[in-house]
Amino acid sequence: MGRPVLNEAGPDAGVPWHHGEPLREQRRLASGAATVDLSHRPVFTISGPDRLTWLHAITSQAFEGLTPGVWTTAFVLDPNGRIEHVLGGVDDGATFWASTEPGHAEALLAWLRRMVFASRVELADVAATHAMVIAGGPRIVARHELDAVLGAERAGTWASEALRIAAGEPRVFLDTDERTIPNEVAMPDGLALGSGVHLQKGCYRGQETVARVHTLGRPPRRLTLLHFDGSDERLPEVGADVLLDGKAVGRMGTSAIHHELGPIGLALLKRNTPLDAALVVDGLVAAQEALVDPEVGLHVRPNLRPAP
Repeated sequence: MGRPVLNEAGPDAGVPWHHGEPLREQRRLASGAATVDLSHRPVFTISGPDRLTWLHAITSQAFEGLTPGVWTTAFVLDPNGRIEHVLGGVDDGATFWASTEPGHAEALLAWLRRMVFASRVELADVAATHAMVIAGGPRIVARHELDAVLGAERAGTWASEALRIAAGEPRVFLDTDERTIPNEVAMPDGLALGSGVHLQKGCYRGQETVARVHTLGRPPRRLTLLHFDGSDERLPEVGADVLLDGKAVGRMGTSAIHHELGPIGLALLKRNTPLDAALVVDGLVAAQEALVDPEVGLHVRPNLRPAP
């Protein structure tokens, strides 16, 4: 393991971007042999006997009967079905250990605390004592165990982001915007509309929009994997316009250089953008690979790996 090169900006600033061999690190991470330090991500707990029924009632995910040790993801939607917050975590039988995106914990925890009412739940920020890692999948571990869990074979966020993008897994707040509904980006997972929405559970805020689009199809936009031609070493900025014949047809999300696919990225495109159209982002030419069926709003291929 070489000397780490740290992310200098963005939500992952301060943690290793790579350890000297980014493409090899991707291959090692894909095989399960490497780990990733995500200790910059906020970590919090939800404890109390009502924690799972409470989460089941206020989020898009099914938490009742959740098996301990199984990582799950949930959205908090606004009344129009747009994604407001995201959390992922694991229950240990007594406490749900959760994480969210950097810079978004304060707003999420404030919203969750307003929803407690008479439920027997307690929320606590535990980022000072616990940290997020990828080690055989996403995990939350005690900080004093961090070095032991990460071990000697480490990969940086370049590796984890490249594998995530190649798998077509959107990162909320980067690959989504304030208008995004789950049907535009989600991946199939049994009865779930992606890893964050369950279609056969009780009511929750925003459910009507999700159910209507799922039933009728034709979401406004579709998640798309872009393959850049590689003629330029740079990658496009998050939020850049995606252009077709000089007109904006979408929004650019995250991008990375993949060890097999080369420069790739995720974009939200208007549903009716021709699938065979060559697009331009920040002056870079890109071809499309469909991820979400533009007619039915479901991911067109299986989930390739657990989302970190």
